[in-house]
Amino acid sequence: MKRKVLSWVLAVAAVVATTTGISVLAEDSTPDHFNGVINDYTPISGGLTAWEVRGPWSLTLDTDAGTADFSAALTMELSVLGQSPTTVQAVALNQHTHHIKMTGTITYNPTDCPVPASITPIPRIEVKGMATVAANGGPFPPSSSTPVPSQLQVCIDGGTASGTVVAYSNVTLVFGTPASTHFGSQAIHGVTRKANWLDD
Repeated sequence: MKRKVLSWVLAVAAVVATTTGISVLAEDSTPDHFNGVINDYTPISGGLTAWEVRGPWSLTLDTDAGTADFSAALTMELSVLGQSPTTVQAVALNQHTHHIKMTGTITYNPTDCPVPASITPIPRIEVKGMATVAANGGPFPPSSSTPVPSQLQVCIDGGTASGTVVAYSNVTLVFGTPASTHFGSQAIHGVTRKANWLDD
C-alpha cells in the first residue's frame, strides 16, 4: 500500500514539475524588454502636407502581472513634402515634442493589430491601456490644465515563421481620443531595434 502511495506521489510530482517547466519555457520564449524608433508621417485633415513623427520608444513586460510599461519621446514637425519651394522657405514647421507613458495589459498573438507597411508579419505582442501624453512638457491637449489620458494600442511583430530573420522587427502605435485628433487614428509605424531579456 505504501509503495502505491509513494508511486502516486512521485507521479504527481513529475507532472507538476513538467507542467511548471513548460510554463516557464513559454514565458521565457518572449523577451521582456524592447526598444526602437518611431519614424512615420501622420496626415493633416484637408492639408497638403503631414506631420513628421520621430523618436525612441521602450517597452518592458511584467509577465507575472500580465502588464507592460511603454514610453516614447517623440518630435513632430510639419513636413516640407507637398509644399512649394517658396512656402518651404517661409513656413513655420511648428516643431514640438511629446512624451508618452502607459501601463497596459499584454495580449500574446492578438488578432486586431494593424498590418505594418505593406507586409504581413506574424502578430506577436499587443499592449493596450490609457496613455498620458505631454506636449512640450505641458499637458495634452494644451487647452487642458492636466493631461487627459488617451487609449493607446502598441503592437510588436516580426518575420514569418519560415525564414524568420528578425522575430521582433516592427512596432505600431494607434491612439484613441483625444490624442488621435493630433496624431490621427491610423497606425504610426516604427522599428524594433532591440528585443532582449532584462537579465541579459
